[in-house]
Amino acid sequence: MIQKNTLLEVADNSGARAVLCIGLLGGRKSASIGDTVIVSTKSITPRGKVEKGKVYRAVVVRVKSPIRKSDGSVIRFSSNAVVLINDQGEPLGTRVFGPVKKLSSGSFMKIMSLAVEVL
Repeated sequence: MIQKNTLLEVADNSGARAVLCIGLLGGRKSASIGDTVIVSTKSITPRGKVEKGKVYRAVVVRVKSPIRKSDGSVIRFSSNAVVLINDQGEPLGTRVFGPVKKLSSGSFMKIMSLAVEVL
């Protein structure tokens, strides 16, 4: 579960390495896979598309807490990760690194198509 002040990895090539969750959309206290959060960039790569300290939207694609699937199996990722998106819900990067759990919302189909592995 992702809360405010959670440090997250960025799973795309937008130029950000680490972001800090500063808000959750929908009036919730915690976010899970597929939820949209407001983040601030903490560390960036040179010549990236994002700037340090700027505020962006992101969708959660991996969480460390175990997730139970409908068939009874449990998925647990090694890190919390997000993909940065613009206001229209399209990813800022052109690649998504690492596995991604299937996002239930139809608005993030582009992220699932860019991912290397969808669980």
